[in-house]
Order: sequence, then structure tokens, then C-alpha cells
Amino acid sequence: MKIAIVEDEYLASSYLKSILEQQDILQIAEIAVLKSVKEAVAFFSENNVDLAFMDIHLGDGKSLEIFEKTTISCPVIFVTAYDSYAISVFKHFTIDYLLKPFEEQELFEALIKFKKIKETFNSDATLQSLVAIENPDTSKIQRHFLVNHGYKLISINEAEITYFAASGKHLFIYVNSGNSFLYNSTLTDIINNLDPFTFFKINRKYIVNRSTIKEVLKHSNQKIELILTVPSIENDSIIVSKKEITNFKNWLDQ
Repeated sequence: MKIAIVEDEYLASSYLKSILEQQDILQIAEIAVLKSVKEAVAFFSENNVDLAFMDIHLGDGKSLEIFEKTTISCPVIFVTAYDSYAISVFKHFTIDYLLKPFEEQELFEALIKFKKIKETFNSDATLQSLVAIENPDTSKIQRHFLVNHGYKLISINEAEITYFAASGKHLFIYVNSGNSFLYNSTLTDIINNLDPFTFFKINRKYIVNRSTIKEVLKHSNQKIELILTVPSIENDSIIVSKKEITNFKNWLDQ
């Protein structure tokens, strides 16, 4: 089996290559490391591999350009520090992703998934997923949320929402006035409908509005706390999930 790694960061490509050489899930005969869009286009124009790992952002462009300039006929596992919107897009296609920094076990799980999807891989879906990331369809973003309030139906505009909070099996919308409303959805489902620039799912309990964040407190590299402009549920400490810290920082940097 031949594998290609498209990654412009030496430490990242070396780390990935080292794990691949030591694992026993796949029998790998050759690993090619490609450091740029230009190098990858030239390589894939002349060579075929069984699996490719690609960073989204490269020094001379983005992975999408590779698909536009040559044919990729193998499954792709993306290695990315992209935001949660991109990750939600990837989940709809027959590819996988590794979120930097990733652990060995995450790579092993991706390799096992590769073995399962290899026979049904659709290269067109890979291109479509990247196009969706670069050109998100804003018409599909939900801007208003219909809730019950006594005998009334209220349509809440996204600008009014401070955060979404899960409590048991229920999802609540909290608004600027301090009121909360029960909404018929879940955090997992609703995050895919929200404006990815405005809202971020920081953990299993909260999706916060960017404008609601007053302060970001870094207790350590693995613990970030948010201070909001409005009270949290029962004055909870709003802690960003460890696996979302890199995504969250990238989101704030947009």
C-alpha cells in the first residue's frame, strides 16, 4: 500500500509518518511526503496512492486547489485545525479528519474507518466537501427560531440569542433579556444550522454567541474559561472542552 502525506509543517508530517510506519493496521510499502500544492499536483498527476492525508491550509494555497488541477482517485483523511463548521461538513462525506493536535488512537480509528470505506469511496464527495467549506451556503443558515411562550408563538432572531444550553434531554435558548425558551432540538443538531462565524459549540452543554463573550481566561494550555456578558445556567463555569480548544482559538481569530 502507498500513502501520500500533504503537509507543509515538518514536525506534523514527521509525527504522522512515524506513527504510520509503526502501526500494524495497514501494510504500508511507501509513504510520500508532499509539502505544497504545487508539489502535490505534480505528484498526483503522475502517481496513484491508496490513501492520502492532507492538511487544508498549505504554504502556497489550499488543498482544494489540488483537486481542481488534477485527479485524486483515493480516499483522503484531512488533518486540520479548522473550525467546527468544517468538521460538521466532513461528517457528511465518506472521508475522515484528524483535528490537530491528534493522538495516536485517533489516527488508528481513522485507518480502521478507511479500511471499511475503501470499496465505496467517492472522490467527487471529497471535492464537494472542500467546496462547501470554502463557499458555505448561507441560505441554509437558520436565522430565526420559533418557540412557545404561554399562548404565544415567538420567533427569536439569532442576534437576540446569547447562548444555547442543554439541560438533561432539553435544549434552551437564552436571550439578551435574560429569558430562556425551550426549543425542540439538540446541541448536536442545531450547531449544523447556525452561522459558524457567530456561534461555537464549546462543550457538550453550551453553544455561545461570539458577542456574548466578555473575557477568555487561560488557566492552562488545557483549560480555557469564558466569562459571558450574561449569567450562565446556575452560574456554571463556562469551560471550553479540551478537544475544542484549538478550534475555539481559530474561531476567535477569524
